[in-house]
Amino acid sequence: MSSDITVAGDPLAAPAVLALPVAPAVRPAVARLAALARQHAGLVAAELDQVRYDPTTRWYKRLAATEDLEVWLLSWLPGQGTGLHDHGGSSGVFTVVSGELHERSLVVTPLRRAGARERVLTPGATRVFGPTYVHEVTNMGTEPAVSVHVYSPRLASMNLYDAAEDIARPSFAPLRRVGVERSGEQW
Repeated sequence: MSSDITVAGDPLAAPAVLALPVAPAVRPAVARLAALARQHAGLVAAELDQVRYDPTTRWYKRLAATEDLEVWLLSWLPGQGTGLHDHGGSSGVFTVVSGELHERSLVVTPLRRAGARERVLTPGATRVFGPTYVHEVTNMGTEPAVSVHVYSPRLASMNLYDAAEDIARPSFAPLRRVGVERSGEQW
């Protein structure tokens, strides 16, 4: 049986609230967050005419929040992307609702960066990632894209990294941080 849920990052680095699978069965916490992302994705898909698009930047709207998690809706016009970033220690799940998103993620081992991995995510694709995951997501297609993101704990900051360096090449050097976006200040 195949699945369109994929796990990203180091499965052993995730906190207990988002315990990533280390066995064939997906643990209940991950299943709960993935189900929440898919539930919201289904609601959004039924009302895509309510999604907004901003010609200058990605549009986003918080759909739900509790003490330990939050759910965001994002829209992406062709060419819009995140830049290389992490999630400030939060783990997460995201599901593509419509369109196509291109993800480039870093493969990081405890001693070095092992290179970059690229994938194209289509409607229904769900990614699960831990708190140390570094990636960039871009709409490289010709049509708008929509996605739903769930973070636990709630997203408080994102570290931005220099994507100009050759991240596909293995390296012992740390990534060069170029900025931090903070909740309440930048979004």
